[in-house]
Amino acid sequence: MEGMQAYGAGKAGGAFDPVTFLQQPQTILRIVSWLFSIVIFGCITNEGYINRPTEVEEYCIFNRNQNACNYGVFMGSMAFLCCVVFLALDVYFPQISSVKDRKKAVLADIGVSAFWSFMWFVGFCFLANQWQVTKQEDNPLKEGGDAARAAITFSFFSIFTWAGLSFLAFQRYKLGADSALFSQEYTDPSQDAAGAPYTSFGGGDLESPSGGGGQANSDAAFDGTAGYQRQDY
Repeated sequence: MEGMQAYGAGKAGGAFDPVTFLQQPQTILRIVSWLFSIVIFGCITNEGYINRPTEVEEYCIFNRNQNACNYGVFMGSMAFLCCVVFLALDVYFPQISSVKDRKKAVLADIGVSAFWSFMWFVGFCFLANQWQVTKQEDNPLKEGGDAARAAITFSFFSIFTWAGLSFLAFQRYKLGADSALFSQEYTDPSQDAAGAPYTSFGGGDLESPSGGGGQANSDAAFDGTAGYQRQDY
């Protein structure tokens, strides 16, 4: 609990806690997806092109279908960049004071993660099918077989890591919607030079029960902490 509060303090100008950040479920899944993408495009790039002993030109190991190798390399490299972008967004997220911007960030996370989960499902089916129909005479020396199987395997695993990211982002969005954060603008009390009390639902002040509850929800639900205090992993 204390670790989560230290990470959430970033929105009020507190120090960023990398240990707490790295322990969050979405960060772990993001890093795992990032590593999977490296394995996929790395395997295909390094060992995914072979040729017969009598040939000079190299062909894709997946049934000599260049589209299969191109798909794997492109998807792996793009997923790699996407993970880097969203890792940076996760770090910056507690600093976002606008509720509308937070909503857009979470919705983008849901959509992009679901998209990549679907695309890796397509990629897994495509690569597995092309590997199944690959002719043995096209690769008499049996080169690159382990790399091809690794690319297929990690494409399969990526389906679930990205689906998990989409699910966590949806929980984050649902928590914000339940606490009515999307219907108002967030104002950080620490940035109020006049020191005026924070008003939330119906204009209640900080001392009132309704006002205090509104502020607690506003500060916690979308600062990257409360969404995971309610989860048991």
